[in-house]
Amino acid sequence: MTRDENDLRTFERERADLLSLAYRMLGEAGRAQELVQDAWLRWHGRNEEVENPRAFLITIVTRLCLNELESARARHEEARVTLPEPVAPEVIAPDVERISMAFLLLLERLSPAERAAVLLHEVFDYSHDDIAKLLNRTPASSRKLLERGRAHLASDRKMLTASREEHAQLLQAFLVASQSGEVATMLRLLADDATLIADAGPEDGRVVNGVRALRKPLHGAAAIANFVANASRPGQLLPELRELNGRPAVVFTRDGATFAALLVEIADGKIHGLYFQADPARLKFVH
Repeated sequence: MTRDENDLRTFERERADLLSLAYRMLGEAGRAQELVQDAWLRWHGRNEEVENPRAFLITIVTRLCLNELESARARHEEARVTLPEPVAPEVIAPDVERISMAFLLLLERLSPAERAAVLLHEVFDYSHDDIAKLLNRTPASSRKLLERGRAHLASDRKMLTASREEHAQLLQAFLVASQSGEVATMLRLLADDATLIADAGPEDGRVVNGVRALRKPLHGAAAIANFVANASRPGQLLPELRELNGRPAVVFTRDGATFAALLVEIADGKIHGLYFQADPARLKFVH
């Protein structure tokens, strides 16, 4: 086997894990694919033998993601409210616990370094020494990063515990109630402190389905139910239950084209979070 063939076989063996790592770090499947391709070029173009190809590739992808996140912070690109790109099952291997929209949003609350430490330790079983080496920190600093990251995540991890059946039932019930404008039913399904986040893209004042898009998260069951009832336009959008990010979701189409995706998070028999992704640039991986 030639070196080219061996390099490709080794890389393809790790590609799925590299892609899932980059997607969790960035929340963008398209950019994750680009960085994984960049990792391939660096892997194939290396000038030395590598004892542990998997560790080498994970290190490359992690550092590329950290550079991307730090650069975005420096440019203040995310001043508006945004949602991660939802993905169909074939795009990234589904893992309900670790690619759900709820988990991705929890990760976004962490600093880039905390995000990397949590994922490397909990998903890839990296030790504190390994994380420290990859992040150019001391083992003690690595441990503190992980502790802070876990502390930020702990309070909201309950959002990841609903069964698939409960998730699907509540989502479908909310969809039916929203389409018919049944505010009372939506109130029964929503937690009192529920949050709605709608990402319609960077265009100021964009109108989605006849209603001006939200620029900030909407809090509270009553506010959400009333907004959804007012925003509903029966017949304009065709809803279909799909699988996105390892959970049941709703994909809305208009004139045969994907228009938006709705994902929810469930806990204690109530809907606590609704995520409406209507940014055309972030719907490329919804099939």
